[in-house]
Amino acid sequence: MTNAALDTLDIAILGAGLGGLGAAIRLRRAGINSLRIFERAPEVGGTWRDNTYPGCACDIPSHLYSFSFEPNAEWTRPYPRQAEIQAYILRVVEAYGLRECLQLGATVTAVRWLPTEALWLVEVDGTAVLKARHVISATGPLNKPSVPAIEGRASFQGPQFHSSEWRHDVALAGKKVAVVGTGASAIQLVPELAKTASALHVFQRTPAWVVPRPDRPYGPTRKAIYRLLPALQKLNRWRIYWRNEFFGLGFLGSTRMQGLARWGASLHLRHQVRDLALRARLLPAYAPGCKRMMVSSDYYPALQKPGVALVTEAIARVEPHGIVTADGQLHPCDAIVWATGFTTTEFVTPMRVHGEQGVELSALWQQGPAATHLGIHVAGFPNFHMLVGPSTGLGHNSIVFMIEAQLNTIVGAITHGRKVIRVKPAVQAASYAEVQQRMQRTVWLSGCRSWYQSADGRIDTLWPGFTWQYWQRTRRFEANLYEISET
Repeated sequence: MTNAALDTLDIAILGAGLGGLGAAIRLRRAGINSLRIFERAPEVGGTWRDNTYPGCACDIPSHLYSFSFEPNAEWTRPYPRQAEIQAYILRVVEAYGLRECLQLGATVTAVRWLPTEALWLVEVDGTAVLKARHVISATGPLNKPSVPAIEGRASFQGPQFHSSEWRHDVALAGKKVAVVGTGASAIQLVPELAKTASALHVFQRTPAWVVPRPDRPYGPTRKAIYRLLPALQKLNRWRIYWRNEFFGLGFLGSTRMQGLARWGASLHLRHQVRDLALRARLLPAYAPGCKRMMVSSDYYPALQKPGVALVTEAIARVEPHGIVTADGQLHPCDAIVWATGFTTTEFVTPMRVHGEQGVELSALWQQGPAATHLGIHVAGFPNFHMLVGPSTGLGHNSIVFMIEAQLNTIVGAITHGRKVIRVKPAVQAASYAEVQQRMQRTVWLSGCRSWYQSADGRIDTLWPGFTWQYWQRTRRFEANLYEISET
């Protein structure tokens, strides 16, 4: 089939996580039904489909980590587990009839702007499949596992896998298990592994600030009240939202709020860890929030169980039957879990996005900063829209709120008319400069190294402000910031 013979749709959505599904719902509500959602996996869900490790849960309360237009009165607890979130996503798909516009098992390898037609060419597995007037990238940042290149890793004779690629066929009960990393995934899976492993070694490079997680299950009365009085559930959602915005002061430069966070997290550590030597190894030397804050009430107790050891010596190499640290000690293990996070600074890879003059987006960003206008639009890439793109990640609130805010601008742009929109380069430059200027005042640049940062220390991943400020900037499409033409 030639390119000329391909079908043309209004919208191609790349990814069927919360972002892509939310985009489809909002577009269909706006009267746009000529769309297709491409998803590489055999089912929807994104992060919540892929991450099935023991203890996997959200660290944002459930009533906020959901669509505002699709509240769920049936949440079973404040911090929902992976299976419950995935079930919610599947219910959303069925409630809004999204199956008919889904193409599952379709890996989009490239999209190319066709200037003579003012259309995007969409390629699946290297083959052109359709053209679209607009492309919405909703691939998300947490889908490329990062495993450190440690000497001898390939020599290990037991099973080893990343936490996001959990091997449910591997029985770890009664085994000696090594968990490398103490980030968000490790904080959740270590307490579960500690229940059944004969020995558990947790390898920590730097300690994390941990705050309590009040997670008592919701009773039937509360759920019944929310079903009968949905306004109360909405009020609770806003209560959680504004509480999180208040704590966001600490991330955005308030030394008083940082001091309060330090006091609260330190009190939690002192309360749960009586051993002074262990407590000292778990106390971070950086400001709270510089790295991701952890939410857990069972991580510290798990580290103190018989058979569990916290290892703070650096890993020197992996050998066939264990991990050797810099002090020469061999830590025997039957299996290794790499809880080492994701590559978060490569926003669209491995997909290739070819804009005007054939410029490829990831190559452009490798040469310099990931400059955008509000993380949504990029100069030189007409009718290309991003969800959870650069400068839109959060340290304190719900990314679902940000997705809905971004969709206000995106849907507004698409419904502006059957035209080509290009963000003005000067607008993008000013927008990015403002983000970077505001970033300098945040805790994220207070001296630590984190996955928020690129190799040169720049942060292109996070929004350096309150989420309500982002909503203000995105609540409508501002046509004056764009060049709008027929081609």
